[in-house]
Amino acid sequence: MTRTFLLGLALLALTACETAKGAGRDIQKAGDAITDTANEVQKKL
Repeated sequence: MTRTFLLGLALLALTACETAKGAGRDIQKAGDAITDTANEVQKKL
């Protein structure tokens, strides 16, 4: 019983890490898009 619980907990933790990693990539892409837009606007000024 304890072994099953620990295995489930480990799988949950690994899933959470992957979710956080994916969110980090999404946030980075959004930041890159904002930076690119800001650079384009700055060039036009």
